[in-house]
Amino acid sequence: MNTEKQIAIIGLGYVGLPLAIEFAKQYKVIGFDTNEERVAELNQLKDRTNEANLADLQAVLSGSETCLTLSANLADLAACSIYIVTVPTPIDQLKRPDLQPLLAASKMLGIVLKVGDIVIYESTVYPGCTEEDCVPVLEKISGLKYNIDFFCGYSPERINPGDKINTLTKIKKVTSGSNPSIALEIDRLYASIITAGTHLAPSIKVAEASKAIENAQRDVNISFVNELALIFDRMGIDTADVLAAAATKWNFLNYKPGLVGGHCIGVDPYYLAHKSEALGYKPEVILSGRRVNDNMGMFVANKVIKMLVAKDKVINGAKALILGFAFKENCPDTRNTRVIDIYKELKAFSMDVDVYDPWANTDEVKAEYGIEMIDDDHFKHYDAVILAVAHQQFLDIDYRSIKEKGTLIFDTKSFIDRNLVDARL
Repeated sequence: MNTEKQIAIIGLGYVGLPLAIEFAKQYKVIGFDTNEERVAELNQLKDRTNEANLADLQAVLSGSETCLTLSANLADLAACSIYIVTVPTPIDQLKRPDLQPLLAASKMLGIVLKVGDIVIYESTVYPGCTEEDCVPVLEKISGLKYNIDFFCGYSPERINPGDKINTLTKIKKVTSGSNPSIALEIDRLYASIITAGTHLAPSIKVAEASKAIENAQRDVNISFVNELALIFDRMGIDTADVLAAAATKWNFLNYKPGLVGGHCIGVDPYYLAHKSEALGYKPEVILSGRRVNDNMGMFVANKVIKMLVAKDKVINGAKALILGFAFKENCPDTRNTRVIDIYKELKAFSMDVDVYDPWANTDEVKAEYGIEMIDDDHFKHYDAVILAVAHQQFLDIDYRSIKEKGTLIFDTKSFIDRNLVDARL
């Protein structure tokens, strides 16, 4: 074990926890989170994100030499010399970057920062944020000077929630530092745990920009096929059929239509757009893609309502079931889920709407979205069933018997046998 450096991971969520475990296999690590309940759960080997390998967590927590200490006590960070920040960077209701968690973490670190320390940010930000927004906070609170007394780096997280194949060590890591020697030190640090290798970016700002465009590119590509789905719906042809035919060309990018939420693809483009607009340029392509993707939930809901009307159903009081609430399949993560848009639109038409998701945490959904999810799959009769998330468990549902009761079935993911659905994206 390398005992020269002690590392602190700030934030034990989807990004921070796997990082803390991996570093703890080689270094002394403090895993810090302000949520005392989260720390207590992890010490009991309970991970509500399902991202941690619990065997690895147990090994680094209770090995012959304790490698990982989990704490909510700021004083425990004082012995560390490297701090890696993995807190959320969401957007507010006006789609503007919300830096409060990031700045709060920076203020906290300013209290314990010492001469020679390194602060590395992994949270997704716009280019320039680390040095223009975070560093001044670190300097003000600590009284130390940037690149003289302490140093910084940026290494964008690339965690894909729910993905058990492309895990932390198997994804190439972009690194950067505030001067050439610190950049090399940070790169070596990550290279010691990332088997896929590292890419040392020439500056912190370049590393920040690389993360922003990764997800903006995907967002724009999905918005294109979502717009195609809107067009093909008017033409009366099936989008999946068109994509299958087009995908026979060797260089066709086979993206699928659907809801675009989550902590990255549905958020990061707004960070890039915010910085661009601050510099006097309005990014037309990025923002137009966002508008298309943000409207897909409303399209699905209104399509279902129109189809119910065509079946002579009374909409006021009609019963609907939404299958899935997480932002993606086989994952409990409900951050920025766009399934909420379908729910709100159906409720706006006075429909009686149930939500079922075997992955999502019932208490978290209630607290964040005010929705009481049903807790089993013994479904009552519904006028409409909307498959919003392609959880593997949903393949076991008897859609044939549901359809035989006259229920309208809408599949947003082309996941169910097409002979059993009334429509799909």
